[in-house]
Amino acid sequence: MRAIVVGGGIGGLATALALRHGGWQVEVRERGESLDRGGAGLVLWPNALRCLRVLGVEDAVRSRAATLTGSVVRRSDGRLLSSIATADRPLGIVRADLVGALASALGADAVTFGAEVCDVTDLDADLVVGADGVRSVVRSSMGSTENPDFRGYTVWRALVPHDTGTRELRETWGAGLRFGMVPAGREATYVYAAAPATEGERCSDEREELARRFAAWHAPIPAVLDAMEPGTLLRHDIYDLPPGRTPLHAGRLVLVGDAGHAMEPNLGQGAGLALEDALVLAHALATEELDAALAAYAAARRSRVAALARQSRQIGRLARISHPAGVAMRDLAMRSTPDRIARRAMGAATDWNPPTPKENR
Repeated sequence: MRAIVVGGGIGGLATALALRHGGWQVEVRERGESLDRGGAGLVLWPNALRCLRVLGVEDAVRSRAATLTGSVVRRSDGRLLSSIATADRPLGIVRADLVGALASALGADAVTFGAEVCDVTDLDADLVVGADGVRSVVRSSMGSTENPDFRGYTVWRALVPHDTGTRELRETWGAGLRFGMVPAGREATYVYAAAPATEGERCSDEREELARRFAAWHAPIPAVLDAMEPGTLLRHDIYDLPPGRTPLHAGRLVLVGDAGHAMEPNLGQGAGLALEDALVLAHALATEELDAALAAYAAARRSRVAALARQSRQIGRLARISHPAGVAMRDLAMRSTPDRIARRAMGAATDWNPPTPKENR
């Protein structure tokens, strides 16, 4: 059986690797002239790490990542709102290092560069996997009428050569603004910030705009911004797909990652869910005939990805509260939430386990 994977990002590479492990002939078609190694950094939670273990790349990823001890949320003046230690330690990693680990395991011969797909009917394969992001050509070819929704805010991202002196994921929430810092290995810190914005809004100097917005926030935020190298800051408006409304397969076409369930980045689960998709799809194809397998994959993923997308939307709404009374109520609720409740909410995303061969029988 032959599969073509459209898109050479995390979801596309992971799916190709999982299918190859299952005996498929796989070609990845990437429209760029090289793998996309941008995007700054990300967090790999325990569910993602279990997927990487099955794919055989966990050790390679761990060697390039920083192990995180927990997560902390503060107010803009530094007052603590929440602190959660994690028993199953997540990783902070440069996105390019994760892409590199997956690509190395897959092998360079599996990826065709400069191969933009505009019409899936021209693809000679038993299976076409759409791993081509929120504006997926494959999703459009399936007749999907769901378009990405602009969520009312923008995000800046960068890798900063600055050691914050901690191994925690740290976020700071203010009036409609957020700032995050994640150790990402090799003495780099993944920095991100979010703010309400109109769609397409841009500044002549994004670094200066970021410094202006966060100059009065608690240490080490101003120092981290000062350490940011010119030209390294990325800015993207945030879009998602309506939770649970996008069909994940039609005929021989199937969607993974953002192509099928793009969500706001408030849970840090974009990469994790794409890795999950890869393993669930490969497992289904290993146990059932093609049509039944694709239907089983879609059914297995539907409720989980929709629930997490709704949860991420809710967090996004809370983070964008800007009225002083609303901010005060939100902060009080965060301080008052017991750790066990916060861990339980986190566990809804991170406790997932990949399907195992035992389940095949």
